[in-house]
Amino acid sequence: MRVAAIADIHGNLPALEAVLADIAREDVELIVVCGDVASGPMPVESIEVLRTLPNARFVQGNADRELVTTFDKGAPTTGDGEAGDWCALQVSRAERDFLASFLTTVPVEVDGLGRVMFCHGSPRSDEEMMTIETPAARLRELTAGVNAAVIVCGHTHMPFDRRVGTLRIVNPGSVGMPYGDAGAHWALLGPAVELRRTDYDRDAAAERIRRSAWPEAEQFASRNVLSVPSAEEALAYFRSHGGP
Repeated sequence: MRVAAIADIHGNLPALEAVLADIAREDVELIVVCGDVASGPMPVESIEVLRTLPNARFVQGNADRELVTTFDKGAPTTGDGEAGDWCALQVSRAERDFLASFLTTVPVEVDGLGRVMFCHGSPRSDEEMMTIETPAARLRELTAGVNAAVIVCGHTHMPFDRRVGTLRIVNPGSVGMPYGDAGAHWALLGPAVELRRTDYDRDAAAERIRRSAWPEAEQFASRNVLSVPSAEEALAYFRSHGGP
């Protein structure tokens, strides 16, 4: 089986549309979505596009889990405040149930790679960070007991492809909220691992995002679409928040 891996869409519908158009041109049998799909400027539209995919499996990210909790409790749970509340208020019960149906991990047999375990943060937590800087000893701790040749994660929004002993760890990068390099990032798996980047009309995307009523729409358009945090800025943030 040949698989496309996408992660961290964060409600950036134009980026999602561009990546799915690229994936449609590949001989892909399955799309695996590694979480954090809706929390952002276009949550409902992004969910509805994902719900129509004919062959896809979904991993629950921390933002997906928190959106469901906020929907259920009617109160913020992450410190996102108004922005987090707004996303939860947009989704319907059916869209909430779709997010709640996502799995913690998704195992898939991939041509040429063997058993691949898809997760969000790490196989044991949707909030743990695995980055290009994470020491090998820490990665062994985060992945202990995993029965897979390859782990595909998300959460940190930066693509990488690392080996720790016999284990390969891959992050496809972020579709909608990348760090280090603008554009929409994803990966093609089988028989090799190919880190891909899809360019799209980011000026037009920024205008669509600015028309959203999301409280952080302007900041997102300016700082996560038209420009993005540098790799060093992102890694410094991770270091100050429990990483690497």
